[in-house]
Order: sequence, then structure tokens, then C-alpha cells
Amino acid sequence: MQRCLEKLMLVHDSKKGYILISTEKESQLDRIREELKPNRVVAFLEDEFKIEHAKAVIAEAYISESETKYIVIGANNFNNISQNALLKILEEPPRNIELIIISPTKSNLLPTVRSRMPIVKGNKIRILQEMKLNLSRVNYGEVFDFLKANARVKKSEAKALVEALYHRATVVEKLILSTQQLQNFDKAYRLLELNSRPQSVLAQLIMSFTGEKNAN
Repeated sequence: MQRCLEKLMLVHDSKKGYILISTEKESQLDRIREELKPNRVVAFLEDEFKIEHAKAVIAEAYISESETKYIVIGANNFNNISQNALLKILEEPPRNIELIIISPTKSNLLPTVRSRMPIVKGNKIRILQEMKLNLSRVNYGEVFDFLKANARVKKSEAKALVEALYHRATVVEKLILSTQQLQNFDKAYRLLELNSRPQSVLAQLIMSFTGEKNAN
């Protein structure tokens, strides 16, 4: 059970560097700027990220900062030379520097780059932002609406919803989950891994919160 729960807890921490998989680098940059206010965000958005762009990023990274500065690197394609040039600052960023890479696919990036930073999918961030369900006082009507809205989710999307629900419960609402509730999250994740029907898994998970509320 512990290993599944560890997966659920790997929710994007916007204050640390990461790789974001998204085809919408401009809109993601706008979101990042808003999310990280009042910190300074310096962006390098290109169609193809080349060695001259890598040199500009490195120069920016070594400009000393008293507060955390975020450098966003976004491109449709990254050549290998430019990626290799970034490895040192990705592994050991200068003081108060965090780097965020936006790429449309993981395959664009070298394994040596991918191994140095956590990878987050853009749809997971969207789901986390849109999660409005209040688990501490959820009612049957809200459960029905939630399930109806997510009636056709795929396995990967359902996993992201389970993670978002866990984040909602533990981080947003700061609920102290019972042993049974923790087991419910673990069970939901494992059932999805076994290709159980996503809507049924989500229904069982959310209904457990209505039962917990009624029991109290």
C-alpha cells in the first residue's frame, strides 16, 4: 500500500524545478508567471532550442539573485548539443535558481535531462486547478455530477483524478484521513492499474467520503 500512496503524493510542487509536458508553452508560461508571483520569471521560448539559447540560459542562471528566480525554457524541439550544455545547471542549479522546461513530448529530451528533474503532465495541473469538489461535505448530488462529468475518462486521466482528490483532501482541505480512507485511495490506484472501469473506481472512492460524513 505504501508504494501506491507514495505515487499519489507526487503532486506537482510549483516552487521547484520540473519538466512540464505540454503543447501550449505560451499559455503554460502565463500560468507559471501568475502562479509564482511575486517571484521573477525569465522565459526562453523557441521553436527549436539551440546551443546559443542554452548559452543565454546559462548566463541568466549565473546572475546572482537574493530571491528565487525561475527560468522557463520552452521549445517544440531541443537539439542534443543544447541539452548537454544545460546538464550542469540542471544537476546543480546556482543559488536561488529554479529551472522549468516545457516540451510537447518526453521523447524530445535526452534521458540525462529527464533523470535530473521531475516530470509533470500539463493535464494533471489542469485537473488539480479545476478540482472543486469539497470532500468534507460532499453530497450525493455532487457525486452524481462529478461522475457524469467524468463518465468517459481514460485510465491515465482517472489516475490523475485520484491524485487530485488526494491532494484536495490532504493539502487543500487539510483533512486527517482515517486508515480506511487511506486504504481507499490505495485501492483505487491499484484497481486502475488493473484496468478496472474508471467511473466505478471513482464512484467507490468518493462515496466513501459521503459514508464517512454520515457516520460522523
